[in-house]
Amino acid sequence: MPINNPSREEIGVILKKSKRIAVVGLSDQPERTSYAVSKAMQDAGYEIIPVNPNVSQVLGMKAVPTLKDIEGHIDIVNIFRRSEFLPAIAKEFDEIDADVFWAQLGVANEEAYEFLAKKGYTVIMDRCIKVEHALTK
Repeated sequence: MPINNPSREEIGVILKKSKRIAVVGLSDQPERTSYAVSKAMQDAGYEIIPVNPNVSQVLGMKAVPTLKDIEGHIDIVNIFRRSEFLPAIAKEFDEIDADVFWAQLGVANEEAYEFLAKKGYTVIMDRCIKVEHALTK
């Protein structure tokens, strides 16, 4: 099954209704892309939840080791990990209360896409959330 992202209009609707973004692989290093993108989204009014077992906090928010450690509903899970890690992250995503699985620019995996799409989840891959947000303002 080829990866088929929602339209730009659909992505705009997703971003407008979303409030909480869990960021898997969020680094505490300001020079890293995950930090810069997440900071921009935080500055735009989104609640950012860092998901990284190797840091205690990022962007003033307490980090959690896994998606399962997050309390409450998550609108978007934004992933900054290599493509080969997506199937395992997709399985964990399926076990939590979240709406959208979003793999950042350059990150895609057909196995993970197929697993989640068959279950009816919204899946976005190989797209930058910061760029999409800027395009849908």
